[in-house]
Amino acid sequence: MASTGVVMSAVADNEGLVAAARAGDERAFVELTSPHRPALHVHCYRLLGSLHDADDAMQEALLRAWKGIGRYEPRAPVGAWLYRIATNVCLRMLERRARDHAISVDAHLEPYPGPVAPATSEPAACAESDEAVGLAFIAAMQLLGPKQRVVLVLRDVLDWSAREVAELLDDSEAAVNSALQRARARMATEHGAGSLARAHRPASPDVEALVMQRFQEAWKAVDIGGILALLAADALLTMPPEGMRFEGADAIAKFFATVPLDGRLDRIRLVPRRANGQPALAAYAERRQGGAYEAYGVMVFAMDGERIAGITGFPRQPALFARLGLPAEMTE
Repeated sequence: MASTGVVMSAVADNEGLVAAARAGDERAFVELTSPHRPALHVHCYRLLGSLHDADDAMQEALLRAWKGIGRYEPRAPVGAWLYRIATNVCLRMLERRARDHAISVDAHLEPYPGPVAPATSEPAACAESDEAVGLAFIAAMQLLGPKQRVVLVLRDVLDWSAREVAELLDDSEAAVNSALQRARARMATEHGAGSLARAHRPASPDVEALVMQRFQEAWKAVDIGGILALLAADALLTMPPEGMRFEGADAIAKFFATVPLDGRLDRIRLVPRRANGQPALAAYAERRQGGAYEAYGVMVFAMDGERIAGITGFPRQPALFARLGLPAEMTE
């Protein structure tokens, strides 16, 4: 009974905020939508794969919601209404991308800073899962067409019905189910050997922490053998959007021994962070003069049990460092 009272009170509060927003109270609109914004931003990122584009989509979706508040029916959950608007915005952005055939599939791929978790208990958001924001999922999504991408996220991640998705897309339920089957099949294929990134499935949080600590220790000591010992035999290193790809532990170890600052790993400082709910390391390269370090790149790690199964590198993105709460430069 107490929980029912809480729900009824929340509905009444929302109705009051909606009425105030309709009367032009912008603060009421912000209060109405604020609880949903973190999960909504993740939704936009999941569809677009880009932090910058997710920011733009969120801004556009909230602007449309503010302008369309007069058409909102309080009977429907606020979160579901916002998801519909944001999904339409993202779909238009994806369709514009699809018309530019010169752009590679991973051109927009960026990591999502920090642990990612549901920000609300509404049904539209409670289906969030670690795997659905993992870098492997986001990377594979880049290979789907706009409609398949939207259908997959709404049906399999947010648990919308085929009827709800069909209404949003102005399509038939049969067409939605067909698009979902094709999307699932493509995703299953792309999670295999040809994937852009590996799924993160560590044996336990403690094992993950220990492996990451040993990796940093081996890096600091320029212990390539120590790094090699932490890698799964079929580990994968990719660097979107540059298209660099190294498959197998030996190939990755050789890369670290020769490429980053010609193998001088001791001149690169690593700062632990998280991205897409996975361990990440922000790298700072030592300048030749002054003893200062500048942003060099970010590595996002995926583990399979007790071994590192994948590393996805994002070279020289100062804006990404800022999103990780890090400066573009640092000293010893």
